This record gives sequence, C-alpha cells and structure tokens, in this order.
Amino acid sequence: MSKPMNLNVRISGPLSDFVSRNVGEEGLYENVSEYVRDLIRRDKERVEREMFEALKAELQRAFASPEEDAVYVDRESFLERLRARHR
Repeated sequence: MSKPMNLNVRISGPLSDFVSRNVGEEGLYENVSEYVRDLIRRDKERVEREMFEALKAELQRAFASPEEDAVYVDRESFLERLRARHR
C-alpha cells in the first residue's frame, strides 16, 4: 500500500461556493478532505467501469465474429490498448 499523500488545492469563486454548500452542517460531508476523497473514489469507479465496458464490448465483438476472423492478442498488449484509451 502506498504512503498517504497530502494535497494542497486552492479554489475560489463559484467552485469555492459550491464546495462550501457541500461541506459542514448543511452539507453532505463533514470536511473538505472527506469530500475530495469521495470525489476521487467516484472518479476511480468511473474509470474502472469504463474499462470494464470497453472489455465487454471487445469480447462481444469477438464472440460475434466468425472464427476465421479471429486474431490472437496476448493479454499484455490487450490491456495496454485499454489503458491507452483511458489516459
């Protein structure tokens, strides 16, 4: 497991107002750190979901294709193609 990371983010104007409405007694989060951690978790889940959907689409195309159209692809090159799409 990696070491904890400290981040320093400066926001102002409408973004600051938006965060303020979501933090504290009136908001969904107790503090800004909790809010940022949740945003990062949700983004990670989104990326993982997109990668899964891409994999699923590739497999559906592969199974729908006639066998004579099959092309061997090794695991590493396939995963690298998926990673490249999501950079």
